[in-house]
Amino acid sequence: MVKITPRNKWLQRYRMFFIFGIVILSCQVYLAGRFISQNWASRSQANNWLPVSSDEIEKYEESNSARRHIKLDSDDENSVDVQKMKSKNQKVNYTHSLRYEEIHFDLPCQITTKEAISAINRAKTQYCKQLISNITCLSLENRLYPEELVGGCPSEGYSTGKELGCFKDEKKFRLLSGYFGINKNGNSPKYCMKLCLQSGFPYAGVQYGYECFCGTDEPPLSSKIPDSSCNLKCPENQHETCGGYYTMNIYQTGIKKFTAQIANVEDSQGGRNPVKIVFLLTLTGRAVRQVRRLLKILYHRNHYYYIHIDIRQDYLFRELLPLEKLPNVRLTRKRFATIWGGASLLEMLRSCMWELLNKEDWKWDFVINLSESDFPVKPVSELTRFLTANRNRNFVKSHGREVQRFIQKQGLDKTFVECETRMWRIGDRVLPAGIQLDGGSDWVALSRPFVEYVAPPDPDHLVAGLLKIFRHTLLPAESFFHTALRNSQFCATYVDNNLHVTNWKRKLGCKCQYKHVVDWCGCSPNDFKVEDWPRIQNTQARQLYFARKFEPVVNQAVILRLELWLYGLEQPPRAVENLRSYWQSVYHHHDPRTTSDDAFLTLGESIKRRVNNSFLRTNSSCLLKLGDLLEVHSYHSNDTYESTLFAFKSSEGHKIEVALRPVSHLSVTRNSPLMGHLELLQVSSDYDQKEQMSRNFLRLLSPYSEPVLVYDFFSTGGSKVYNMTCLWVGPDGRLHDAVEFSIEESSLVGHVKPSLKHPILPGIWHIKLIYKDSLLASAKFLVLPLEYHLGNTIKDHQVPLVNGGSKTPKDFKGTYKKFLPTDAELDNLETSSSIQDRNRLREWIDELSSIFYKVSDMCAVSLNSVDVCGTILSSCVASNWSSYAPDPKSAMGVLNETTGTFNIW
Repeated sequence: MVKITPRNKWLQRYRMFFIFGIVILSCQVYLAGRFISQNWASRSQANNWLPVSSDEIEKYEESNSARRHIKLDSDDENSVDVQKMKSKNQKVNYTHSLRYEEIHFDLPCQITTKEAISAINRAKTQYCKQLISNITCLSLENRLYPEELVGGCPSEGYSTGKELGCFKDEKKFRLLSGYFGINKNGNSPKYCMKLCLQSGFPYAGVQYGYECFCGTDEPPLSSKIPDSSCNLKCPENQHETCGGYYTMNIYQTGIKKFTAQIANVEDSQGGRNPVKIVFLLTLTGRAVRQVRRLLKILYHRNHYYYIHIDIRQDYLFRELLPLEKLPNVRLTRKRFATIWGGASLLEMLRSCMWELLNKEDWKWDFVINLSESDFPVKPVSELTRFLTANRNRNFVKSHGREVQRFIQKQGLDKTFVECETRMWRIGDRVLPAGIQLDGGSDWVALSRPFVEYVAPPDPDHLVAGLLKIFRHTLLPAESFFHTALRNSQFCATYVDNNLHVTNWKRKLGCKCQYKHVVDWCGCSPNDFKVEDWPRIQNTQARQLYFARKFEPVVNQAVILRLELWLYGLEQPPRAVENLRSYWQSVYHHHDPRTTSDDAFLTLGESIKRRVNNSFLRTNSSCLLKLGDLLEVHSYHSNDTYESTLFAFKSSEGHKIEVALRPVSHLSVTRNSPLMGHLELLQVSSDYDQKEQMSRNFLRLLSPYSEPVLVYDFFSTGGSKVYNMTCLWVGPDGRLHDAVEFSIEESSLVGHVKPSLKHPILPGIWHIKLIYKDSLLASAKFLVLPLEYHLGNTIKDHQVPLVNGGSKTPKDFKGTYKKFLPTDAELDNLETSSSIQDRNRLREWIDELSSIFYKVSDMCAVSLNSVDVCGTILSSCVASNWSSYAPDPKSAMGVLNETTGTFNIW
């Protein structure tokens, strides 16, 4: 018989717990071993990595900059999936692990930050993935940015780190009231002084251990108390004191109180030579007529006009190149892809400024950057007088808010990498000590001495350090010049005015509309419209000389009104042809082909066949045959879209232009208070949330488009909310998506975006608007089958990939069955899957285009009317709709030798 001792009793009682714990521990050890072995296998090559310096990365980037456009491997470039990914605005989906199977290079370090992992996973090319990896590792190892920079702004007796002593503070009357922050783990005098200097404050104070105060005014001596009253230890360093209970250790940060200069109104040294200005036009898009209109009103032979055109905008470059016949107009040949918020924008500005400094025949005093969206609100002569009175000063607009809040809102505490024409966010960063940060608007007017300081490729230590910071900063042009001014010997030339009035409507402008090019939510000003006219009038008595933004496709009436206002007129002094008409280029056959061009080429071919057949029906012996599609323009009159114009070659040697209008297919099936106020209900793409409009005026959709339902109701002034559902029914009769949304009577303009997989099934789609289980309205829209792919006639093996559509419509389990076609109706539907013959594909395209697009007019590009197979085509020049019609408001005309300007009317 075994005697059970107290110890044995304890072991017997808890034996099962021991066994269970050992099993769990064994499983954890096994799983950990599996994970480490797999992780080690995927990273086995990483030990051969050598550190990459910032200079080496710069050289690596520069060696690739000549390529401008980053391309994928040829097989990937031509794949349908790649084109699908290119056309889709991807959201930032953070994942916690790298997809190592997609990385074909050795990682420089172990990357664990979620932003960097997401960026690497989402990048398309190996070059971009590797660049993001290299920059991330340099940042993690604190080798990307300088730790401290030394400014050159005179401090006038303010010493960095000078302790003023211990001071008594009051709850209702703070000694330092500029900024207040709490750092429970890292507060110290050094930390607080860095924070306050960065925010532009001359004084820093630590209190109650973890509190930091900043201020602009020196504390009064009457508040000074014995040093022993400040006796609380600092969290970061127990050997230092950080004030006490309403007692504060106060230090000088090393900078003096900053005060922006007040601009002179009149030249105190009257009679000086007027300054000469370089207008640096940084252009993108296709609004060439608006650019000419802007240049015509800005032009004076005593000033200079230097033009940078985004490298992706060959059309604009070709169209503006003839302006170089003027001796003071030049287009730079060094072009950049200037995406919104991109580091390339600052690089472009410095590059252009450096080129301007090296143009020995251009003797200029100021450089002002403008875009095609700017327009003057005062004559250039007034601007010249103003800048002459403020020679050598620099005009920038500061953010006007607390600096630390600006840093967070602007993303200055984040590291970004630009590649694939996108700004990728990769993680947080610590900004260098020793400098004040500032920023605001990226539209500036800079003096030549300051440009000579910031633009050279071999700048001093301060500018070189700032460039390292702003090379990986979102919106760098909005902060670089401000920060360089505040911290350099030019700090006394800072004028807080960028000479612009901007049409900010934050509620509309902050819709995160740049997510497709940047990992950030950015804001943008609205376009001026006639209803915004009072804002322009209010600039008359202020030192403001430009306004932005203006777009003729949004509102041209306000541009005409401003033009007349500048010359003190109510109406033009003479009749001006097509004064209220506007044409904007959409396509040109000399441009590099894009995926969006496939739809224009397909529709253009259909128009050709339809026009040729119409002439043959009139005259069976007609030999007219339209040739290649040359150009496409969008035509607007009185701020209303009218038609899209397709210009073709013809067999008779003429160019023929055809006006095409989209045909609406809307049916209101139930009268209701809401539908009685319906103004617009249509499906399009390229919806601009800021301007609340679709920029796809033709409503041309292809299998790779992003359709949206655009709605607009007359405001009733009520407060009722309508919870509605939009059904997206495909050509196959199946429900592809059902989107629930709300319409408020106080806000009756908006859009609904479905989630449709690419390629979208081509053919006739239906949207159905459901309210309380009743059908309110329905509309048909066309997804055009493509006859072209990547600019070439589609091949047989590409047809099912391009026009086959998505094979996986969603299953809504019969929820909306009563709104869908019956089984018998489904059997009679013809879809792309039944189109196997190339000729039948063309016939089907022509059938569809004739339903949704109407040929409203035609003309011949000649001086006189042309007889085409017995049909008289009028001259395009004599029309009021053709893109070849006279447009004197956008033509440079003849230079007036007396005034040195162009006649506006």
